[in-house]
Amino acid sequence: MTKIPLSVLDLATVRAGHSSGDALRGTVEIAKTADQHGYARFWVAEHHNMPAVASTSPATLIGAVAAQTSRIRVGSGGVMLPNHMPFVVAEQFALLEALYPDRVDLGIGRAPGTDQATAAALRGVSPYLTVEQFPDHLRTVLALLSEQGAPRLRATPEPTSYPEVWMLGSSTFGAQMAAALGLPFCYAYHFAMTSDVDNALRLYRDGFQPSARHPAPHAMVSASVIVAGTSEEAQYLAGPSRIMALSLRTGRLGPIVSPETAAQAALSDLDRTLLDQLPGTQYAGTAEEVVAGLEQLVERTGADELMIAGVVYDPATRQDSLIRLAKAWNG
Repeated sequence: MTKIPLSVLDLATVRAGHSSGDALRGTVEIAKTADQHGYARFWVAEHHNMPAVASTSPATLIGAVAAQTSRIRVGSGGVMLPNHMPFVVAEQFALLEALYPDRVDLGIGRAPGTDQATAAALRGVSPYLTVEQFPDHLRTVLALLSEQGAPRLRATPEPTSYPEVWMLGSSTFGAQMAAALGLPFCYAYHFAMTSDVDNALRLYRDGFQPSARHPAPHAMVSASVIVAGTSEEAQYLAGPSRIMALSLRTGRLGPIVSPETAAQAALSDLDRTLLDQLPGTQYAGTAEEVVAGLEQLVERTGADELMIAGVVYDPATRQDSLIRLAKAWNG
């Protein structure tokens, strides 16, 4: 089958015994590896008040990544719009686009990217930052980042190009919003393999309204991946992702543990049941095994691109995984 483009999603994960600065520098190194090995995009997430995630400000981290790469598109996966005023988001990404023309993606999501108390701290008492206003705020961002923007309100004085705006989602709501506005859509399949990806992509394609920038639907699907020399090694390296997935479900938040610590963790029957529903890493194995699994995912969903997520303890492990996958996918 024809191989579609691969991209990378990173959270700047903080590992036990290391600092946020270490995590952010690791993300830059992972981005450089992705740039060198032919990946199409490198996106960073927005999460807040989480001990394991240093990616709190996508626009800031995107600037650092873009400065250290040369070819790859850089962007957000995504900016959680209910946390921000639309004009601020438009200005930030218009500025990034001015610095790095034709390389910037603005992926927009609707979730808070944190717990409700932290979301309230982000949004303050503003009556304008609510999930209910998301559709209007998304349309405002789109207007500000286009040639047809409001004449008295400009996100940047003299633009020569504009960021590519994506709608992100893990439900049918995001798919339908993307279809109605003529946007490319990325489905967060890496959250859970029991998700409604098939129905969401069907609604997206069936309801797609062509736009000036996107005459046809364009769907990307994310998946969590670890590639190693052997299946056993990959499963071992996937241990920290399983513990992180479990911690998110049980409220026992902390930095990313090492594979050794993960292997020695005592798991209850309830823990094991939760991990069956959210394994942490969906595709862990040799390059050939992972490629076969991703090919089946592409055949099932009809995805135009794949976004490769993956939580590991050591950034060097992520770099090695991406190199192995790229060589097998493109070779």
